Amino acid sequence: MDETARLPRGGMLAFAGGSLGMGTWVTVPGLLLLYFLTDVLAVAPIVAGLVLLLPKIADVLLHPWVGHLSDTDLARRGHRRLLMTIGCGLPLAFAALFLVPGGLTGNSAAGWVAIAFIAGNLLFAAYQVPYLSTPADLSIGYHERTRLMGFRMVVLTVGILLSGVLAPMIAGKENPTRGGYALMGLILGAAMLATMVVGIGGVRRLTAAAPSAVTSAGHGSAGLRALLSALRDPQYRWLVGSYLAMSTTTHLVLAAVPYFAEYELGRPGLTTVLVAAFVAPALIATPVWVVVARRIGKQPGLLIAQAAFVLGSLVLALGSAAGLPVLIGAVAVLGIAFAAMQLLPFSMVPDVIRASGADGTTRAGTYTGVWTAAEATGGALGPYVYSACLAIGGFVASTAGTSVVQPETAHTWIRLGFGLVPAVLMIVAMLLQRKYTLDRTLR
Repeated sequence: MDETARLPRGGMLAFAGGSLGMGTWVTVPGLLLLYFLTDVLAVAPIVAGLVLLLPKIADVLLHPWVGHLSDTDLARRGHRRLLMTIGCGLPLAFAALFLVPGGLTGNSAAGWVAIAFIAGNLLFAAYQVPYLSTPADLSIGYHERTRLMGFRMVVLTVGILLSGVLAPMIAGKENPTRGGYALMGLILGAAMLATMVVGIGGVRRLTAAAPSAVTSAGHGSAGLRALLSALRDPQYRWLVGSYLAMSTTTHLVLAAVPYFAEYELGRPGLTTVLVAAFVAPALIATPVWVVVARRIGKQPGLLIAQAAFVLGSLVLALGSAAGLPVLIGAVAVLGIAFAAMQLLPFSMVPDVIRASGADGTTRAGTYTGVWTAAEATGGALGPYVYSACLAIGGFVASTAGTSVVQPETAHTWIRLGFGLVPAVLMIVAMLLQRKYTLDRTLR
């Protein structure tokens, strides 16, 4: 198979545009939903954590099943875009997350959010799985996959930065309200829809520019069988295990930001500053990581990024005693590492798929479905782990506009959950990542 094709820049930009909407879905609920539940809707921390966790458990089977459907679409239609079109209903679910009826608080509000979250997860899978299967479908090589995912990562980072900064501001910044959150859901939901449509056009352009030699898909497994089938590949197993730990860690940090800003630093408005400090450096770092991967390989670059994340997290564990400039610098280090942890693993997955056999692309949807299931599971586990930290510390939930004095133990666990716990989780990710050996044979 000829894998020397060079993709057109316009097609890559359009493809990457789809990540703007996906970045909003991953970022805003990850950043604000736990806080929205505990500090606006008066949901107890442990219940709020379960609202974020339980709907994601189904993703372990849902995403591989969607991947199987995507592979079937490739066989029947020659493309994967039908599911992506269905997934464009995601902005409605996103808006519903924050459009909680005024009379609902506590457990009843938690139920509303849980239903909207389940619907959103299903629609997210319908779009994201075939979208991320595209790089494995294309007749391109090891370094061109990194180049493509570099474009995606830059645009994704812009989406994370814009949504992560704008969402708290629209919601009310220093004094977020239910109405502010509802307005934020509507505005960002509309923007999500526009970018997702652009992404579908990008997929069409790239598959036309570098079509795969594989013209039909096999009759792969679905659900649990698909999950087990993909995990039998030892290279993929270690890669996806490491990414699960990474995803859990980064989503934990994201969920912790509003609490750290308000209760450790004493200024809720610093949420926007910390998000910007986390995301903005990734814009600059992404092209650098592309060069690093070309020079030393993807896996060595990823291990360096993971180690940097550990060091930055340990600084954050010091809390306000370290001083605001030092803390912002540590968050920037996490952002630089985050760029690599989004770029490099996502460009390694197509490598694994291609190395899995001559018919690797016929199972790209299944592999990608398992991968996005790990991402979604990490997105739920991270906030849940942090909610457990809050519960252990005795954190007291409240409604918007209500001032609550938190116990000293809550302040301690707010700080440790933001720094020490992520450092430990990232060390686990590094240990798993070292088991992956395919990269050494490809570069």
